[in-house]
Amino acid sequence: MEKIRSSQLKFKGDKIKKKRKREHYDEGSASKRVGEDEDPETWVLPENATEIRGPTFIIHPSDPSPISVNFDSTRNKIILSPLDKDSTSDAPPLLDRIPTEVAQVWVTTRVAGSATINLRTGTGEGKFLSCDKHGIVSAFREARGPEEEWTPVLLPDGMVAFMNVYESYLSIDEVAGGSLQLRGDSEEVGFHERFWLKIQNKYKKEAHEEKKKREAGSELTVIDEASTNHMHQAWGAGRSVVSKEDKRELKRARKEGRLAEALLDRRAKLKRHVLIHSESISHLILPQ
Repeated sequence: MEKIRSSQLKFKGDKIKKKRKREHYDEGSASKRVGEDEDPETWVLPENATEIRGPTFIIHPSDPSPISVNFDSTRNKIILSPLDKDSTSDAPPLLDRIPTEVAQVWVTTRVAGSATINLRTGTGEGKFLSCDKHGIVSAFREARGPEEEWTPVLLPDGMVAFMNVYESYLSIDEVAGGSLQLRGDSEEVGFHERFWLKIQNKYKKEAHEEKKKREAGSELTVIDEASTNHMHQAWGAGRSVVSKEDKRELKRARKEGRLAEALLDRRAKLKRHVLIHSESISHLILPQ
C-alpha cells in the first residue's frame, strides 16, 4: 500500500503564496531594480551612442515590410532581407522584433574613448562593414581601417543614423528591378537613412558601469592648481608660485591627455619669471 505524503498537495490553478522579501522597499527602489533584474540576453534599444556595442540587430522600417541588414556568408554579400516573409502570419510590433538567425546579427566594437564604431559580421570569418569614397558599401575586408569606421548618430526619436569617414550617411537605396541595397553617399538624414538598432541588455549595463567609473575617476582628478604647483612646481625651500591664468588650460590639457606636459611648461614659464624677477631685484640692490 502506497504511503500518503504529509506534504500539502498543489493543483493546477491553485494560487501559490510566496514569501515577500524586503517589503520595506519603496516603489522607487523597485523600479530601479527592473533594469538590473532583466535578462542579460534581452534585446533592448540603446539610449545613447556609447551603449551601441556587442551583438547588434539593425532594422529599417521599410514599406510594406521592414527589413533587416544581413550578411550572407555563402555569397559573401550584404542582404537586405524582409522580416515579414509570411504575410499571412500576425507580425509582432517592429520594436518587439529580435533576430532569429545568425545572419541578422552584427558585432559592434569600438576603441575605448572613441566616438566611432566598427560593425563586423557575426557569421563566417568576420568581415567589417565598409564604405568607399564613391558610397559603395561592402563587407569583404578582414582588417579595419578608416573606411570601416562609422559614427552612430542617435536621433531624438531613438533611431540611429550611421555617418562614415567621408561624412556621408548609410542609406537604403532602391535599384533597377525594385531590389534594395545599402549606399553610403547620402548627405542628409531622411527616412532612408534612419535605422532601428537593438542590442543586448548586458552590454547596455556594461556601458553604464564604464560611465560610472569615468565619473568617479574624474571626481578624484579634479585639478587644484595650488596643490599641483606645490607638488610639481616648487623650488627654493618648497616655495611655490601660483599662476593667475585661467584654469581651463589645465583642464583642457587633462582631457587631451597632456597634463604632465602642460605642468612642465607651466613650471618652466613660472621659474623663468621668478629668475628674471630675482635678477632685476639684485640689479637694483647690488652696487654698480
